[in-house]
This record gives sequence, structure tokens and C-alpha cells, in this order.
Amino acid sequence: MNYIDGKWIGASSNGRTFRSINPANKEEVLGEFPLSGKEEVDLAVSSAKRAQKEWRRVPAPERGKILFNIAKIMEREKAKLAETITREMGKTLNESLGEVQISIDMVYYSAGEGRRLIGETVPSEKRGKYIVYFREPVGVAGIITPWNFPLLLPVRKMMPALIAGNTVVFKPSRETPLVAQQ
Repeated sequence: MNYIDGKWIGASSNGRTFRSINPANKEEVLGEFPLSGKEEVDLAVSSAKRAQKEWRRVPAPERGKILFNIAKIMEREKAKLAETITREMGKTLNESLGEVQISIDMVYYSAGEGRRLIGETVPSEKRGKYIVYFREPVGVAGIITPWNFPLLLPVRKMMPALIAGNTVVFKPSRETPLVAQQ
């Protein structure tokens, strides 16, 4: 399913789907997912652009609190996330648990950056002048990730973008869509 504009959208415009299969048990279908096309991408980007206008106005420390809550939810769901990674892509459970923990740590780290998004003052070559710069959101980040770290790699890309006031359109690997959906 695609999460667009605050809603789960089950079908793609072209009606095509694909299945996620457990690589250790080819009989186990973990889920069926829409094979999205240009229409869904355009819809997601339009939605993310609209949302970014408001999200950029949320103070960075407040964005940090939201990310902090995401990390707490991930901690609560750690075992389920790890099991999904193992079933969907074949890592050992210990490796999956490690990936989930590193992902949680990355979310906490990014949440903390909400208090450190500051600019700098730099001396100018001109007397009595200073150069001041600060960080501003740039818009929508398009994130496409591979299958080998299906939670960590999206988190490492999404959380810095979100804490900085950007929004995200995320396309997970076709081999590991279930953990992305969770």
C-alpha cells in the first residue's frame, strides 16, 4: 500500500501488484503490494509539497519531539520489525535486531539535532562585516533505497531530511516493501 496525503492507498492506477515472498520459504507470501506508476509518484510529490509548506514552519525542537516519539514506537515494535526483516529478506534474527537498534539510535540522534539546527557567523574579508548563514528546509526529498538494510538505510535518509523541515517521498526496494510499510 502507498501512504499518500495521510491515507493508505491500496491499488495502483495501473492495477498491477507484486508479492513479497519469504526467501527461506517460497510458499510464504508476506504481502501483496501495488506496483505504482507515474500517477502515484505525481500524487505523492504533490502531497509532500503541500505538507512541506506547513512542516517547515514547525520549530525544529518540535520536529525533534515528533521524531523522538517515532523512536519510542520503534523501540516498542523492535521485535516485530526485526522479525519482518528476517522473514522478508533473510537476515538472521540477531542481524535484524542489530539493524533495528541502529535505526532507533539514528532516529534519536536526528531528533536531538532539532535543538542544534543553528547557523554560523563567519568573519568577512571586509572590515566590520560578518557573514551570517543559517539552515533552511529545501523542499521534498526523494528517497529510493536498496533491499540489504531495509530499515536502516531509509531511516538514515529520511530522519535528517525531516528534522531539517523537509518532507519525503520514499520508494522502498521491491524486495523489502513490508518493513517499509510497518
